[in-house]
Amino acid sequence: MKSDNDVVITGIGIVTCQGVGKEPHVALLSATEAGNPKVETERFAPYPIHPMPEIDWSTQIAKRGDQRQMENWQRLGVFSAGLALDDAGLKTDPDACASMDMIVAAGGGERDIKVDSLIVDEALKRNDREMLLNEKLTTELRPTLFLAQLSNLVAGNISIVHKVTGSSRTFMGEESAGISAVETAFHRIRSGQSSHSLVGGAFVAERADIILLVEGIQAHATGDWHPIWSRSAGHGGGMIMGSVGAFLVLESRAHAKARGAHIYAVIDVIEGDRGQRDEGKFEVRLTRLAGHASGVPANDTVVFSGTCGIVDLATREKAVLDKEFPGAPVRGFGGVTGHGMEAQFPLGLALAALSLDGAARVPTFDAQNEKPMTAAVKHAVVTTVGYTRGEGLAVLSADV
Repeated sequence: MKSDNDVVITGIGIVTCQGVGKEPHVALLSATEAGNPKVETERFAPYPIHPMPEIDWSTQIAKRGDQRQMENWQRLGVFSAGLALDDAGLKTDPDACASMDMIVAAGGGERDIKVDSLIVDEALKRNDREMLLNEKLTTELRPTLFLAQLSNLVAGNISIVHKVTGSSRTFMGEESAGISAVETAFHRIRSGQSSHSLVGGAFVAERADIILLVEGIQAHATGDWHPIWSRSAGHGGGMIMGSVGAFLVLESRAHAKARGAHIYAVIDVIEGDRGQRDEGKFEVRLTRLAGHASGVPANDTVVFSGTCGIVDLATREKAVLDKEFPGAPVRGFGGVTGHGMEAQFPLGLALAALSLDGAARVPTFDAQNEKPMTAAVKHAVVTTVGYTRGEGLAVLSADV
């Protein structure tokens, strides 16, 4: 039954290796076959990544000065947020932007790779590494570097560029940050504390420090690209990162209806969780989250899995999804976009909303391990499982 406090998606701003904006992603989701992935295998060899597409920043960040003072992850976030506002028809409404809540999932800023490399090289020659680190911290790092790295600068720049000046929150914590950001926006709107909100995140994979971080626990894939459920220990850890910007405009149904907004989908429920993953605890937790979707019919439901791709973790997640949704096709969307860390959960929601809006039959992203869809989608389940911690699940429905 429809309610004025239903949480609906009315704006989608999305950038992945597939392209900029809704159109290339609608094409992906409605194609008969997913096609060849867009993967960069040479620049960071032996580690493949899904690169950022070519972007004309000036279409959403008009001032060159604003562009110059941002790093790429900030530009990508501000750009994607602008796409979402444009899509929702709110960017030219100063009153709506002034009262709009904003919740951003952000990581740390880009690092000084030259200094990082210097420290690693020097550490190979010395045993007093704590002293070495203190020396380099006081002699090599620029104080202004830390100002450029503040995570809440994404939200700050969105406020400056797009004039979104309601309440502002920034979450950190990798995939869990994206889950908590959307979950917070959802509950604020559902409870009547907020009427409309801009929520999302951005992540740039083309960073040597990020690849080093992931490979530090031997989680990154190596060599050629393989579909996400088909990766094995012989392909490295299994993760392939992707540059992703994903922002959503969420509104109460009453607010959206009053201004005649287009509704892509309704978010029925969202929940995040975290805890230890040994001794079957991960399976118990994910099974409990999946219970939120127990009433959706399998024949018109698609499961968008935001699995990170780590071989063992992906296998465990797929086993739970196949058990809990035995008739519903599963789509590991990170196989065609890369893993977007903080932006992964918002990305899954964006893809689900576009699919529901277009009544798509989403093609398989891993033909050997995913079932084809036999009916147009009317319900969607979105999961994200963090590569070290955190899980989240959302249930969406078409607005019919």
